[in-house]
Amino acid sequence: MTTFVLVHGAFHGGWCWKGVRERLIGTGHDVFCPTLTGVGERHHLLTPAVDLWTHVDDVVNVLRWEELHDVVLVGHSYGGMVAGHVADRVPERIRRLVFLDAVIPENGKRLIDLVPDLGAMFLRQADELGDGWKVPPMPAAAFVDNPDEHAWVDRLLTAHPLACFQTAGNLQNPVGTVPSSYILARDFSPSPLIPFAKKAQDWGWQTCELAGSHDLMIDNPEEVSQFLADLP
Repeated sequence: MTTFVLVHGAFHGGWCWKGVRERLIGTGHDVFCPTLTGVGERHHLLTPAVDLWTHVDDVVNVLRWEELHDVVLVGHSYGGMVAGHVADRVPERIRRLVFLDAVIPENGKRLIDLVPDLGAMFLRQADELGDGWKVPPMPAAAFVDNPDEHAWVDRLLTAHPLACFQTAGNLQNPVGTVPSSYILARDFSPSPLIPFAKKAQDWGWQTCELAGSHDLMIDNPEEVSQFLADLP
């Protein structure tokens, strides 16, 4: 039995892991899907002060208060920034770090630096539609292939605090100090995440591509769950 902690990306919440969580629990694993402060069912906590470190604390506190060790920690999209810093802060609790079509953090760099085109869009949308400090969600069709899921996803997406994308990485050790894997979404196009998958491959990480758009946990929960269950 493996303990998984699944960290969602921007605009989402723990709800997006439903298909993966059910499959992993069904095969005997323990699964935690925390929702980060200010989004999902915690959107009532959204303020301009919520940033990357708020979200790192959210996940670190789950590990500590649930007394979790030997964890497979998964970060999706923006959640890679969170999971990468969590693994850096409490590496003794992490067995493996998995980036699921995710941004890999770099010391001193903000998400808007690492994916500049997306970052520019977030800044513009926050200025035009989010009072200068929050980013409204994109429509589900932009990152979920399965049209049957669009209404569900659109219904649950929430605005995300801009400060999260403006927080510079602060890593004490290189990413990959903890054993790491990278999963790339094969059908997400154009994808700003291909360079991160290439870096992971160059670093000798376990890497793979799975069919589906950016929200692989929604488009392809079967293969995502199987990949996670098969991890060493």
